[in-house]
Amino acid sequence: MNYNQNKTNIADLRISYTKAKLNIEETDSCPIKQFEKWLDEAIEAKTIEATAMSLATVNESGQPSVRTVLLKDFNSEGFTFFTNYESRKASEIDSNQNVGICFFWKELERQVIITGSASKISKEASEKYFKSRPIGHQISAWVSTQSSKIPNREWMVTREKELINKFSDGAVPCPEFWGGFQVLPREIEFWQGRKNRFHDRIIYRLEKTNWLRSRLSP
Repeated sequence: MNYNQNKTNIADLRISYTKAKLNIEETDSCPIKQFEKWLDEAIEAKTIEATAMSLATVNESGQPSVRTVLLKDFNSEGFTFFTNYESRKASEIDSNQNVGICFFWKELERQVIITGSASKISKEASEKYFKSRPIGHQISAWVSTQSSKIPNREWMVTREKELINKFSDGAVPCPEFWGGFQVLPREIEFWQGRKNRFHDRIIYRLEKTNWLRSRLSP
């Protein structure tokens, strides 16, 4: 059955990317510095949620799943995000540390794809970041039993009120079941959209302690 009858033919939807190009000679020898440059440009371009990234994980059966999380820090050691440690993504990382990340900045016709392994950051680092969050976000970390079934939305609203009352003194501790993961990259690909699908793709692969750059066919 064709569910798109009398509507726009999505197979005909396409645009030509023409905003920029990416030459390997113009990229930084360090992919983290190159990422920093592109992220800064995405923020300057007022990209909506420039730090949003699609995170792909794999369960014990080899079934992948993907969702959007927010990048909260990055350096030469990796890319950090925070979540409920009892969530589906955390459970899958516990069984298989291999993950994939994708940033898509449509305003700049760019994306960055990262593959690597994820591991928990220190409790101290998680607590430090937790304390920097708005109190409403701190409360929500306690409210959410992420990825588990709940009876209805009212259940969350009631639980939120109970926890606001419980932490009425304003000091909300970091839950034991909440914290950060850091993704240590093995490959980082920078993709720049180009006309007629002749996209520029520059990939960095980690060889021992050195990053090697090469161009990929679109």
